[in-house]
Amino acid sequence: MQVENINKTLEEYYEALNRLIDNNPVNVPKNSKINKDTVALEAGRKRGSIKKSREVFLDLIEAIEKASEYKNKNTSLHIEQITRLKDKLNNYKHLYEVALNRELMYLERINELEKALTNISSNKIISANNLEVHT
Repeated sequence: MQVENINKTLEEYYEALNRLIDNNPVNVPKNSKINKDTVALEAGRKRGSIKKSREVFLDLIEAIEKASEYKNKNTSLHIEQITRLKDKLNNYKHLYEVALNRELMYLERINELEKALTNISSNKIISANNLEVHT
């Protein structure tokens, strides 16, 4: 009878570990760190109930440590990826601002040239009106 209880308890711990790995916990917040305490709490037990000194938990503890390492590795990969994407975003933002500044300078230059062209055109009209026709 005691073996059945141990097996049932271990099964509950493994189910809790799987829920934490899938980020689908019931008793602890999502994105919780995977460790012995969170597995115990997720299984509905007290913090500290999974102990290395109890031989029945050795395989469970190993599984918890592997899951924790895997999650930490993925987290660090995601952090690196986020950092790279933020750097790309900042680079594109800088390129956008440079292009926008260039466009504004072009618009200003076009406006100056249009004014100059208007002045030149109006001077030619005035000069043409002032010409005397010699016969």
